[in-house]
Amino acid sequence: MDQAPVYCVPNNKMSKAKKVIEEVKDAQNLELDLSEKGIVSFDEMPGLFNKMNITRLTLSHNKIQVVPPALAGLINMEILNFFNNYIEELPTSLSSMPKLRILNLGMNRLNVLPRGFGAFPVIEVLDLTYNNLNESSLPGNFFMMETLRALYLGDNDFETVPADIKQLKNLQILVFRDNDLIELPKEIGELSRLRELHVQGNRLTVLPPEIGNLDLVSNKSVIKMENNPWVTPIADQLQVGISHVIDYIRTDTYKYLYSRHVAAKGAPQPKTNDKSKKISRRREHS
Repeated sequence: MDQAPVYCVPNNKMSKAKKVIEEVKDAQNLELDLSEKGIVSFDEMPGLFNKMNITRLTLSHNKIQVVPPALAGLINMEILNFFNNYIEELPTSLSSMPKLRILNLGMNRLNVLPRGFGAFPVIEVLDLTYNNLNESSLPGNFFMMETLRALYLGDNDFETVPADIKQLKNLQILVFRDNDLIELPKEIGELSRLRELHVQGNRLTVLPPEIGNLDLVSNKSVIKMENNPWVTPIADQLQVGISHVIDYIRTDTYKYLYSRHVAAKGAPQPKTNDKSKKISRRREHS
């Protein structure tokens, strides 16, 4: 059932819910901002699913745990913002929203993404920063979002990046900062439109030479790679500047070093980030 009657809302939430409901009813414009209202459940917003014309819904800084499948019925939605909630799982229906361009799920408690999550037809920006995701959390079609321009996966638990990332042909911004990455796939070098790569704060020791194929040192480009245990030659070049690193990984000398490094398959660098205290790890919903 899409709409819960008002009497379903617990008494201690009545005044807060009433205020939210009134705001929903009064909103004649196409953008609805319900951030910082202490909302725990969509039951506190009866009438929301009738607002078929809404194009933007902001529910950031609340205490929402569950996103109902019926939300996908708002077929004109272009921007959804769930930043800083308690969301642990998402409905499969979310990725069927025909006009959704920007989805912010940063700072939640996601451990896994639903099957078929990569089916968004026109998604451009996907923010999954600060969750509990890793390479096993992604559904098989995750990298089929060909319209995606920016993917934010910082502050998660990735150790590797699937080679399928090469399918994100329109990707311009890729953020994996503060994960547990021990390697990057050479397929990142196929993302010809990539202009920002953030891999700082991981466990990387080498870069695949193919990253040298990308335009990451022009005035409009950004590459951040500090706070990794780089092999000495890369660390030395990084002290001089990012452009020197890119120039170096394009050399035959480095390609030889890289091939030897990969063949040796040494033990990965130990984890240095203690993530046990992350907010996203908490289970209580108070």
